Amino acid sequence: MKTEQIPTDYERDGVVRLHQFFSPEEVKRVRQELEKYARDIAPRLAASEVTFEADGKSARNLWRMEQHSPFFAELARKPEILNVIRPLVHGEPVNLGVETFSKPARIGSDVPPHQDNAYFCQQPPDVLTVWVAMDAVTEGNGPVYYARGSHKIGMLPHKASGVKGNSIGLADKFEHTNPVIGLLEPGDALIHHCQTIHYSGSNRTDHPRCGLLMVYRGAHTEMDPALKAAYDQARAMV
Repeated sequence: MKTEQIPTDYERDGVVRLHQFFSPEEVKRVRQELEKYARDIAPRLAASEVTFEADGKSARNLWRMEQHSPFFAELARKPEILNVIRPLVHGEPVNLGVETFSKPARIGSDVPPHQDNAYFCQQPPDVLTVWVAMDAVTEGNGPVYYARGSHKIGMLPHKASGVKGNSIGLADKFEHTNPVIGLLEPGDALIHHCQTIHYSGSNRTDHPRCGLLMVYRGAHTEMDPALKAAYDQARAMV
């Protein structure tokens, strides 16, 4: 995709797909650093920094990696990344976190429909997530489904979901057609708006599905007290 086309497609659909956002060499290096992080760093962190699957040993989420690893902090500051997302957040990008969303083979859990800004609570909603595939994402191992254009309908009510790592989700069922389905090769990326409704199923295949996520807001955004109060209320019911 031509760089000048990215903002147009993003503003229209609330999500845009970029092929080979990371080169094969970059994917290899990130995988090595993720293995190092899981082996050497994560075991020393507070329980809040890692979410495990039901087996209690397979990591579903590694949170705030930029705070614990110079590699991931530097990755989030790469000019090639910031130059792509700067027009999408309508200002200077500020990194909110680097994390993983993994679906280990056979046990990867699902993610309920939600809007990320129910967690981020920012206004204006100039916040996005860069979702980079570390593994091939297929129809069977838990691709993310995005409700095309749903970022334009505003924030919907959320409630406690009971899902570790995704503690809140939409309060009511949301009907949509023609979703964007995140079928990706390693290194491909999806960039989605913080109000785009999205969800994913479980992984019951023999093939793991790991996504590296980098979240950014525009430097001009601020915490919205009403959204924060709604988040705190939903969290209190977890």
